[in-house]
Amino acid sequence: MTNKYLLEIGTEEIPSRFINNALNQLEENSKKLLTDERISFGDIDVYATPRRLTLIINDIAKTQNDLEELVKGPSKKIAFDNEGKTSRALQGFMKGQGVTLDDIITKEFKGEEYVYANKVQKGRDSKDVIKEKFPSLIKSISFPKPMVWGGKKLKFARPIRWIVSLLNNEIINFNLEGIIASNVTRGHRFLGKDSIEIYSVDEYIEKLRNNFVIVNHNERKELITKGCEKLAKERGGKILKDKELLDELTHIVEYPTSFMGNIKKNYLELPKEVIITPMKEHQKYLPVIDDKGRLMPFFIGVRNGDHANLDIVAKGNEKVLDARLEDAKFFYNEDTKKPLYDYVGSLKNIVFQKKLGTIYDKTVRIRKLSSEIAKYLEVGDETEKNIDRAAYLAKADLSTKIVYEFTELQGIMGREYAAISGENEIVSLAIYEHYLPRFADDELPNTTAGAILSITDKLDTIAGCFAIGIQPTGSQDPYGLRRQSIGITNIFIDKNLHISMDKMIGLALKTYEEQDGLEFDYDIVKKEILQFFNGRFRSIIIDMGIRYDVVDAVLSIDNDDITDVLIRAKELNKWIDRDELSDIIAAFNRVQNLSQKTDKYTVKKHLLQEKEELNLYHIFNEIEEKIDSLLASKQYDKALDQLINLREPIDEFFDNVMVMVKDEDIKENRLSLIKKISNKMMEICDLSKIVSK
Repeated sequence: MTNKYLLEIGTEEIPSRFINNALNQLEENSKKLLTDERISFGDIDVYATPRRLTLIINDIAKTQNDLEELVKGPSKKIAFDNEGKTSRALQGFMKGQGVTLDDIITKEFKGEEYVYANKVQKGRDSKDVIKEKFPSLIKSISFPKPMVWGGKKLKFARPIRWIVSLLNNEIINFNLEGIIASNVTRGHRFLGKDSIEIYSVDEYIEKLRNNFVIVNHNERKELITKGCEKLAKERGGKILKDKELLDELTHIVEYPTSFMGNIKKNYLELPKEVIITPMKEHQKYLPVIDDKGRLMPFFIGVRNGDHANLDIVAKGNEKVLDARLEDAKFFYNEDTKKPLYDYVGSLKNIVFQKKLGTIYDKTVRIRKLSSEIAKYLEVGDETEKNIDRAAYLAKADLSTKIVYEFTELQGIMGREYAAISGENEIVSLAIYEHYLPRFADDELPNTTAGAILSITDKLDTIAGCFAIGIQPTGSQDPYGLRRQSIGITNIFIDKNLHISMDKMIGLALKTYEEQDGLEFDYDIVKKEILQFFNGRFRSIIIDMGIRYDVVDAVLSIDNDDITDVLIRAKELNKWIDRDELSDIIAAFNRVQNLSQKTDKYTVKKHLLQEKEELNLYHIFNEIEEKIDSLLASKQYDKALDQLINLREPIDEFFDNVMVMVKDEDIKENRLSLIKKISNKMMEICDLSKIVSK
């Protein structure tokens, strides 16, 4: 029989958003602990319910592996006398290491023999290690908002009420600040027993199943999915899938049972999002749609319990949803009594940030900034008008009753109310799109107006926060600046927009200075924001599968056009896949290093004396115009191909020409030639950053 160890941390209900991260930590931290403690193990399983985190270690060794250590001592000629007897030096060494002569071996070290103490530390029983180390394992799990309770120093997501610790069928008890590990767990809060003894690890999952707890969260997710899909299919529909909601449902129940409720048909007259948002965000229901994506008059909920009285449960949930939708209908009807533009003035009463003014102030800023960026990108007159109108109305729905009640509808209701108010389709859509992307893998703006407005809104927030010193630190990012910078970058890439980041950030900061009179060090703040964007951009490019040194090579040059940098990175990433790369890099590194010794790059032909320097000069002149043409058309790989023509002339130059001669004019002229070549290389990328393999 293989050895299995079970650890169950029983708690009050843990918020669903904490669980996945906690499971990852439990798995990784346990692997590290076992490895550090020299305990062999097989597969590790981690599970979770709202009331427990479970760790099962399969094939865990009964004891630690022995630790062998060789400790170097004196040389053999010092350790033994001429008769082969131990010297005082060796005796002292053995005493210090706690070994006998039987543990001494000799080995050669740098041509001479030395004695070594072969120290063997026998492995301890794994049970003793668990007792000693596993309380720390539990404490190592961190949470965004931990709790303390009952006068304990221990911090956890929610109070720990029990701990199960079993090795096969043996209780491995330990004390975690007064919580004694045992073999007693608890079933479902309402349907199961409050005290269940587990006599072996193998019976743990089934015994809890009999007490209405499905320990394996993946099994619960499958039960929820199949149950919901079955109910929807019975009504001729399908569920509107939502991965995040499905994860949340999985982590808020221990014994899932799906049920279906009805939506009154008069509510279906509301915009789809007005119905779906209260269902999903507030009640955790899954909407049902037909094969054309239209909302059907049904919802599916998941109960933490069995099938008993499901009809009563469904009726109760219908009443709750009716109340929510009645509120939504009232707010919607009230909001649509006046056009969207009438809500703009009310934004003066909503604070964006204490030092950065109101939402109305932000509206004025993004209207001005979006106009500047639109002109820079040379969009058409009609698009420029749409951008200006959408910027004026972008935040207006924040003053409406329905968005005040259901904040998740911001932008969505702006789009709906704009259309009702007679705004054109592009303006209405841009109002919605300016919030995109809202999270990782979210959709990006489809229209040019929406893209520019999204960039402007996010950039205004980033610029303002950096100007007043609110910058992301560690895990703290209250204004979501990292997410917004990634959003801006992805929009640039998706829309193939070419704009100077330095210019764009400068415009945003100038708007704060000129309009709001905000005081800050313009140059320092702009530099900090550029570095911030570069950090996010670097991660994005690496995630695309581009080598880190290639990313460094393209980010090291004087180019702040995000889209252009990405084109260079992709081309260089393919270009470096060649056998002669190390020779190419070596040649250009010599150029880069020597070019640092001058700032001049005007070459005087009459001062070129050696044939090798004349050859390098002529070949460079021949390809320079070709390189410039290729750079203009963004054919960076072909521009690099042209530079390869310089490799051999560069090597011949350095092998045969002395650069640092006594004649200052000749020395400076040779350095200028090198500088000129280096400058041209740096117009493409910094090849010195490439690591040849």
